[in-house]
Amino acid sequence: MPADGWGVIRRVAPYLWPEGEAWVKRRVIVALLLLLVAKLIAVATPPLYKAAVDSLAGDAPNETWLLAIGAIGLTIAYGMARLMTVGFQQLRDAVFARVAQRALRKLALETFTHIHRMSMRYHITRKTGGLSRIIERGVKGVDFLLRFLIFSIGPLILELTLVALVLWAVFDVWYLVVVVGVIAAYVTFTFKVTEWRVKLRRQMNDQDTDANQKAIDSLLNFETVKYFGAEGREAARYDKSMEGYEAAALKTAYSLAILNFGQSFLITGGLVIVMVMAAMGVQSGDLTVGDFVMVNAYMIQITMPLNFLGTVYREIRQALVDMGEMFGLLDQAPDVTDRPGAKPLAVSEGALRFENVRFGYEAERPILKGISFDVPAGQTVAVVGSSGSGKSTIGRLLFRFYDVQGGAIRIDGQDLRDVTQQSLHEAIGVVPQDTVLFNDTIRYNIAYGRAGATEEEIIEAARAAQIHDFILTLPDGYDTAVGERGLKLSGGEKQRVGIARTLLKNPPVLLLDEATSALDSETERGIQAALARATQGRTAITIAHRLSTIADADLIIVLEAGEIVESGSHDALLAQDGRYAALWRTQQAERV
Repeated sequence: MPADGWGVIRRVAPYLWPEGEAWVKRRVIVALLLLLVAKLIAVATPPLYKAAVDSLAGDAPNETWLLAIGAIGLTIAYGMARLMTVGFQQLRDAVFARVAQRALRKLALETFTHIHRMSMRYHITRKTGGLSRIIERGVKGVDFLLRFLIFSIGPLILELTLVALVLWAVFDVWYLVVVVGVIAAYVTFTFKVTEWRVKLRRQMNDQDTDANQKAIDSLLNFETVKYFGAEGREAARYDKSMEGYEAAALKTAYSLAILNFGQSFLITGGLVIVMVMAAMGVQSGDLTVGDFVMVNAYMIQITMPLNFLGTVYREIRQALVDMGEMFGLLDQAPDVTDRPGAKPLAVSEGALRFENVRFGYEAERPILKGISFDVPAGQTVAVVGSSGSGKSTIGRLLFRFYDVQGGAIRIDGQDLRDVTQQSLHEAIGVVPQDTVLFNDTIRYNIAYGRAGATEEEIIEAARAAQIHDFILTLPDGYDTAVGERGLKLSGGEKQRVGIARTLLKNPPVLLLDEATSALDSETERGIQAALARATQGRTAITIAHRLSTIADADLIIVLEAGEIVESGSHDALLAQDGRYAALWRTQQAERV
């Protein structure tokens, strides 16, 4: 097995033998003991079959216990032994099931939590469909590995060793030579062909991930597809990915046929050689018919798991590949992390300060070029400017989706990089341009603002956001499902739900990121009233496109190409007759 495969196995091992959880270790030990008992019984079963045949053929040795049991008794004992083998195997699976499910749950939770810890930069460069596929395949890979590596490969090696030793002890060393030779040739052939097939499966996985991502992307943008009559284009795009998947899947199927035939050839050859040797022994009188039958039983006994070995090894290798992708994801460190010893943010007043802030998503393209401004506690500062000036970047830096590359952002004198992200996120409420809702009820989406909120608090937040009366007109009221991403609600309704959610959170600092730019003028006026109530008594930064929405702000900052070119109140900026005044006149002319 490749080194990276052993590395993955080492990553999984602690989940099977965790420190401080004795019950897990006990279950693993009991499961392994049951496995050993099952294999010992399985190896001891063919001699009972031999004794029954010899008894019926009149070749049975003159031993008292065999005469007492008789052929029928031996046959019953043979059946009981086979039943006990299966029984102990099933009991082993039942004992181990809780260990396996615990490991799966912990790994899945660890992966899910890690993905949420990843920075904004990671998520905007990843494809959600592909990401979900990696997690799904990785968790399934762990499940397969736990069940088959421990209870198939290990037991198979044990059983093959015991059978080979029995054949050597009871019959002849040449039986051992043939069996070992066949097993070695079989395993070598299986592993080499399977390694080739793993590469083909990797290609098939890549095509599967690509097709799945395209399907999810298309479905998430269902409306856009309809707007442009692009159903045919989307189908062709998806079919192109499936064409690649089909080609890879066919290669995988062809290689499986080669593997199965090669395995059958080797196993059948070994079986025939051993059976011919046994038949010659019976003809010469050295062996009984029972011996012939016992050799056949042992060969069939090792043939069945060996036939399964190709599939098991292939799936284990594939599981290791899938788990390697998942662990690779877990090994990626977030861009934004808490510093060692970071303390929770202590908000006394909520005053914000941007000190010579510099930032760029790419090193060669700076976005903010040393901006500085203050937002006094309880006041509202609006940031305006043309597209690409860096307005939304200010909001992302404040919420610490990214870290500044120069200067500092402070809340009540505390550098955001010195406090925990959790406490920072709890202190800031965000109303984005496009509020995205969970595919659940209105109540759930409002209550998402604060865990454990009471019904009265949810309703009060809805009243403050001026959506309570609308909710009461719905047949299911607060239990109305909003659909995926809130598509069953209008833009204004979604925005009010988002405002209610933020009000329920009750943060000392508020960030309004172009919260009304996607709405019509009439809806905007209604939302503005709700936003005015939301900002009351809070420190707020409003990132705006429509200047009419921020005319009442305490301070307006005008950004151009990442630099502050003007700042002041609405009236003062109009009096300056500069960039802001020009933008104001343009927008007023558009409204006429």
